[in-house]
Amino acid sequence: MSSSSTAPAAKPAMRDALVAAAFQLFLERGYEQTTVDDIVSLAGVGRRSFFRYFPSKEDVVFPDHEGCLADMTAFLAVSDPRHEPVRRVCDAARLVLRMYAENPTFSVQRYRLTKQVPGLRAYELSVVWRYERALADYLRGRFAGRRDGTLRADVIAAAVVAAHNNALRSWLRSDGEGDAGATVDHALRYVQEAFSTPAPDTGVGTDTDGTSAALFGGPTEHPDDVVVLVSRRDAPLWRVVQEIETAFGRA
Repeated sequence: MSSSSTAPAAKPAMRDALVAAAFQLFLERGYEQTTVDDIVSLAGVGRRSFFRYFPSKEDVVFPDHEGCLADMTAFLAVSDPRHEPVRRVCDAARLVLRMYAENPTFSVQRYRLTKQVPGLRAYELSVVWRYERALADYLRGRFAGRRDGTLRADVIAAAVVAAHNNALRSWLRSDGEGDAGATVDHALRYVQEAFSTPAPDTGVGTDTDGTSAALFGGPTEHPDDVVVLVSRRDAPLWRVVQEIETAFGRA
């Protein structure tokens, strides 16, 4: 078998070996006390091999984010105009969750390490910002030409990231116990309820599990009841939502 045919299989193995060696040393010695030379020595490779995969020591802590960001960008790029945009970006955020949930032990170790090292926390924030920008860019395209379309896109993207990360950190603080997907779904449902556009002519939204429910509060107890709300065109969205919730409460 030629060397070119074996190269693709060898690369991930070496990359994974570098990540494993790095985290072993981070846990034993601490992040600041571990050098790139220490990592390559334990992994049994040269410095050039390390920098072939990771531009810096910080990057070895987040080995999967570049691939995940590429997956998210590709997922949004193939979106259909029929996709409800807010639900679409929530589904894109779930790709990040899947990355964490695939290896809970590693994810928890990284979370603890990042909390301890300010430089890693700053690096992580820069990664989060790139995810948020990817979501916002997609939404800007979907809301192009609408009044406050750019503002709406940026606010929704920030809300999706905030909801996702709040639930993700809760799961990580529990040492990766429990159903991470259910925790994140619960958080993202708040974003969908606040910003999603109802399905045409139905006034009904679709939950992440594919079931239908009234946009605010689920199925009504009296399906024949009709609630009519009159609001100013320039009323802020939070006020309209508050009035709808109040109306349903009275109904």
